[in-house]
Amino acid sequence: MGEAEWVRGFWRELGLPGLVDVHTHFMPERVLAKVWAYFDAAGPLVGREWPITYRAEEDERIATLRSFGVRTFTAMLYPHKPAMAAWLNAWAREFAARTPDCLHTATFFAEPEAAGYVRQAVEDGARVFKAHLQVGGYDPNDALLEPVWGLLAEAGIPVVAHCGSGPVPGKHTGPEPIARLLGRHPGLRLIVAHMGMPEYGDFLDLAARHPGVHLDTTMAFTDFSEAMAPFPPDQRPRLAEAGDRILLGTDFPNIPYPYRHALESLARLDLGPDWLRAVCHDNAARLFGL
Repeated sequence: MGEAEWVRGFWRELGLPGLVDVHTHFMPERVLAKVWAYFDAAGPLVGREWPITYRAEEDERIATLRSFGVRTFTAMLYPHKPAMAAWLNAWAREFAARTPDCLHTATFFAEPEAAGYVRQAVEDGARVFKAHLQVGGYDPNDALLEPVWGLLAEAGIPVVAHCGSGPVPGKHTGPEPIARLLGRHPGLRLIVAHMGMPEYGDFLDLAARHPGVHLDTTMAFTDFSEAMAPFPPDQRPRLAEAGDRILLGTDFPNIPYPYRHALESLARLDLGPDWLRAVCHDNAARLFGL
């Protein structure tokens, strides 16, 4: 059985119309090439050997997701320096226009221009934003971002934030900076990438305190991640408790294993078909009004 056939069988057996993957990466080709080169070199923010399983041209990567039955996906992209985010947002706007099953994605950096181009992205129809605190190296509580968070909270637009300290801690990663941010913007729709790896319990605590906080499953529970940042067994019951705010994410195409393994890893948690249906489709469909 081919991988696409297996993945389609997975969601059909659950009675779903397909999958919603809130954490997939599409970006300008020359930017993606640099990202892949960084992974190939096992750069400081990667910390270990990390082969790219779905290294292919853009059209082929889109076709692969569609062959899996991913109904809706994202174009997670992010700047690593100033004067980059607005250009990425322009590319993402065009990508969303020609890729209707991709949620229009945008991003930002801690810089004076951020409020202006984020407002423009919202006016252009952005449905989700990406904040990468590890790669960007900025504090989410930087005063330059205060109008950005306020705008996004008021608009109710979700933000996928890489704010956990995996795979390598950053200056502003971990639960404390995000807790301070949510203290000022308690209604923010924040999606904690990678389940907050490795500070799983702390980010589940934040989700318990703030109804707008969700977590995505990107790379969590897989053999690759369990080897370096295992999910604590005593926290597993909390996955069921937070089952209405956990969303499927995969990091496609930048994953060091087949896409199906991400789904197998969720299934082996043995939390039941209702939980899988919610995580793999229904929670994101509700959050994004699909």
